[in-house]
Amino acid sequence: MKAINHRRRTLLKGLSAVTGLSAASALSPFASFSSLAAPLPPRARRLYIDGLSFLPDDLADVRASGLDAFLCDISAIETIEQADGTVNYKRTYKACMESIQQAAKRVSEHPDILLQGLTGRDIQLARENNRTAVFFQIQGADCVEEDSDANQWARVDAFHRQGLCALQLTHHYGNTFAGGALDNDANGGLNKPLTNHGRALIAKLNQANILIDVSHSSAQTALDVAKLSRAPIVQSHGAARGIVKHARCSPDEVIRAIANSGGVFGVFMMSFWLTNKAIPTVNDYIRQLEYVARIGGVDCVAIANDFPLRGQENLLALNNDNTQGVKEYQDWWYSLRAKKVLGFDAEPRHVVIPELNHIERMSRIDDALAKARFKSTDRDRFMGGNWHRVLNQVLI
Repeated sequence: MKAINHRRRTLLKGLSAVTGLSAASALSPFASFSSLAAPLPPRARRLYIDGLSFLPDDLADVRASGLDAFLCDISAIETIEQADGTVNYKRTYKACMESIQQAAKRVSEHPDILLQGLTGRDIQLARENNRTAVFFQIQGADCVEEDSDANQWARVDAFHRQGLCALQLTHHYGNTFAGGALDNDANGGLNKPLTNHGRALIAKLNQANILIDVSHSSAQTALDVAKLSRAPIVQSHGAARGIVKHARCSPDEVIRAIANSGGVFGVFMMSFWLTNKAIPTVNDYIRQLEYVARIGGVDCVAIANDFPLRGQENLLALNNDNTQGVKEYQDWWYSLRAKKVLGFDAEPRHVVIPELNHIERMSRIDDALAKARFKSTDRDRFMGGNWHRVLNQVLI
């Protein structure tokens, strides 16, 4: 299998050199002859696409971010009382449907700044008009869970009609479709696979041209999805377990599987999952990108955030003092340590990379890549080109 994957990556590089396209695009069954013949026109600056953020309260942040597009999480939670009297928080159909409708209304009310992205082509359209394309995403398929398959698929269709472009299968914990990253424990855990309902959901999402996001999924679920999906899959936001051994970070085989699907792996900003060092720096973020490129190839690497566009708000208020900011995560962290979830035995010491907890993080990452002597073509891929390719392939 390693030899096959090596030959595949060698072929991808060769195709990339011949066609001028990114390698995964050149080989993908979703690439058309017209895409081979008609590259994007020259641009004044590099394309910037963020794998996950949110609609800000102040839309001036959109302009200040310099983003051409981003996956916009519109998830909303509802408090559910359990049979035993305890409460749980789920991304329910009701809460998320209200949220996506409100987000679509807000985008439509600000056409000078925002464009609701529905296809990959909308990125170029937004750019031509000095706007930012937002592609709605939900972090957890809990929102389409129902008693019958027919009702579940009707819910998928209803979200799609509202403009849902990407659906994350789980958020930390498993559901009726898939296993969650934090279901695993230090003793091996269940590492839950994709369920039969999950297999049916993958087929439905492929049929509807909705991007499948395996962020927060168990490693086995991610591997199952990569084998099953007819379209590229993504991890919109995550980090490499080869650098930080933690359940929320992905092992090498998951990064390879995503790459071999033609998808992308977005590296996010949560620093306790980026480095074990006491003080996180931009170099630690670049090291994550470098690692994903080495394991999955340069066509797999992407940028993600997982904070608001301007940064993690509480840390900003603390002037990025990680020693104070990390305290808000400790109760949650220690509760998972008690359950022996992989990686929570380590002590969290920081939350953000101060230089990147900033509205201009994309240009700062771009500059850091240049300083690290990455080729201009690879910076094109990492900063937005890889996301652009996948969105073009899946959102049609």
